[in-house]
Amino acid sequence: MASLRFRQAVLATLLLGCLLVAYSIVGRVWDERAYGAAGTTLRVHGGSGAGYTQRNATGESDGLLRAALVALVRNSELDGMRATVRQVEDRFNRNYGYPYIFLNDEDFTEEFKRGIRAMTSAPVHFGKLPKEHWGLSPYVTEEKVKEALERNKDRYMYGGSYSYRLMCRYQSGFIHKHPLLKDLDYYWRIEPDVDYFCDIPYDPFRFMRNNNLTYGYNISPLEFAETVETLWDTTRKWMIENPHHLPEKSLIHWVVNEKAEYTRCHFWSNFEIVDLSLYRSAAYESYFQHLDRAGGFFYERWGDAPVHSFAAALLLRKEQIHWFEDIGYSHPGITHCPDKPEMAARCVCGDGVPYMYGRSLCKRRFGEVGDIYRSQALELAHMPDQKQ
Repeated sequence: MASLRFRQAVLATLLLGCLLVAYSIVGRVWDERAYGAAGTTLRVHGGSGAGYTQRNATGESDGLLRAALVALVRNSELDGMRATVRQVEDRFNRNYGYPYIFLNDEDFTEEFKRGIRAMTSAPVHFGKLPKEHWGLSPYVTEEKVKEALERNKDRYMYGGSYSYRLMCRYQSGFIHKHPLLKDLDYYWRIEPDVDYFCDIPYDPFRFMRNNNLTYGYNISPLEFAETVETLWDTTRKWMIENPHHLPEKSLIHWVVNEKAEYTRCHFWSNFEIVDLSLYRSAAYESYFQHLDRAGGFFYERWGDAPVHSFAAALLLRKEQIHWFEDIGYSHPGITHCPDKPEMAARCVCGDGVPYMYGRSLCKRRFGEVGDIYRSQALELAHMPDQKQ
């Protein structure tokens, strides 16, 4: 009799355990479906090109997409990068295990590698930038660059910084060409010393794929006019010379208004989730090469944010661009946190009015404008800019 009671107790315990596991799985599946992120079996590739299958938050053996979290970072930024990874893991990646890729123009120290690996159980890859991707553009001269740095050093932030210009040029034209990214379909750019305020109960990469999205952003401010004085004029010349690269319809009205004036609206690219086919396209490569030949990355201070934003607006339709409103995020200077109750319930944010709801003129414009046809875009390119 005692033996029978013992077996009954064991069976009851096992049944209870199964019920708890099933409840947890159903809850996670509900979250996935609520955000359009139902899983299918796929392969994901890390930087070495080796495929693996990862158990995701549904508790089922669903393969991850070919995607990674990518950062261009210095050894000296270890503490800030560790803090970012810790938050990304807590808010999202502990349930998925997407790989991290860290890039540096110098060799990473063993201290940096150990410090990062201690923050995550996901695959981590460290890479050095190819020499041909990092350095002075062949289309500018050292003498003129030195003159530009001296002239602009007190005009705006990083006005006299050579390394900042190298970074902007690299992020604009080369990061997607790094060998560690060659097998990726999507990347999520992360940076040191940023904050993620909200739990993310779904896979943003899968959300992008399932909804045919190409570019995802979080914050959209105005660019400093002094840093991009000739960017629109240079861009319009590319449009006129390359009409075959323009799609039938695009969102160019977001960055250029009806009077052919540059609005200076841009997606802050320190947070971007991107289908890398955009940056690998012949149109984007042609656009980047045109900009590089013009010299504005060095003679002015063209950032990768306005460059990526111009490209997205020129080459994509509005329906291909997504605001990740539900991801609370802060980069030094600007903070976004969702105010919709169903989103805010998953967040811990500070006080104050979040930028995107209160002060972002570009967010407001994004809601007001729509796509226009290629012929209309070319009309804008031929119109004189009334601000010049």
